[in-house]
Amino acid sequence: MDIHTNIPLKNYTTMKLGGNARFMTEVHTPEDLADVCRNARAQNLPLFILGGGSNVIVHDEGFNGLVVRNRIPGFSVVSDEPGQTLIKVGAGENWDETVKKTVDMNLSGIEAMSAIPGTAGAAPVQNVGAYGQEIADTLISLEAYDIVDDRFVILQSADCGFSYRHSIFRGNAAGRYVITNITLRLYKTAPQPPFYKAIQEYFDANNITLYTPQIIRDAVIAIRKNKLPDPQVTPNTGSFFKNAIVEDWQLADLRNEYPDIPTYDMSDGRFKIPTGWLIEQVGLKGKTLHGMRVHDKNALVLINESAKSYADLASARDEIIGAVRDQFRITIEQEPLEI
Repeated sequence: MDIHTNIPLKNYTTMKLGGNARFMTEVHTPEDLADVCRNARAQNLPLFILGGGSNVIVHDEGFNGLVVRNRIPGFSVVSDEPGQTLIKVGAGENWDETVKKTVDMNLSGIEAMSAIPGTAGAAPVQNVGAYGQEIADTLISLEAYDIVDDRFVILQSADCGFSYRHSIFRGNAAGRYVITNITLRLYKTAPQPPFYKAIQEYFDANNITLYTPQIIRDAVIAIRKNKLPDPQVTPNTGSFFKNAIVEDWQLADLRNEYPDIPTYDMSDGRFKIPTGWLIEQVGLKGKTLHGMRVHDKNALVLINESAKSYADLASARDEIIGAVRDQFRITIEQEPLEI
């Protein structure tokens, strides 16, 4: 396989910032992936696995190692039963195209995650989710190459340590596993209400009372198109910040000052607060900081309008985090990974 040198990573990430990769290659089979990882480890060369580049921020100094673009393909039915179907998807498959294929099969389970950029293999890493669904709800297992033990392994969903926008792959096992495929359990039954608030509002506004995976997908695509800029046109990484999670006692304190604060009960004594609302309350929605604009339709999104460096992005991020912390005593967290 070809190994390229001194490759500008801004050309492979949707925020369009950052320095060069010392080396870059592309793999299309698990065997090639294992060979690349073995060779890099033998040479003490740092590794980074890159999917679609839509959830990655690159530092100005770039990456002094090997960036591997995972392009392992595959889409197949593992089993087909009366109420459910198991689908195996290669890690390099485009995520939205994968969702479309399952919706075309009239299967339910990931239709609300339509129009999320990136690859299927990246979905478990941050436990991708949207509009009431997340990958942890449907993932049965995944196959991965274990760099440390030099072997392929199968991890069950319970092994992945899923929580809100988190997994072992960006936690205590970060850098150890390279996902090669995922297996999802999807359902043949029609989606049923209650739906996520934004979807229900869309249905009400459009007088929709018949619910199918395709109708959910169409609604989500329309909602996202209105609220989120296309990363292929406008440099951004989608939601730049995670929604805030607070304990019930923190929320009670906040409600004394902000009775209208929006929340989502996580049913474990914690509550999710839309970080976009927090950013809007501190007056930063639509503002431009260091060349980064806070999106005027969704304050979770940072758009690279004129930033020239990671340093510009970091300055804007830190100002936003500081403003929210000072007003609400909540420290919001960045969602994209960094290299």
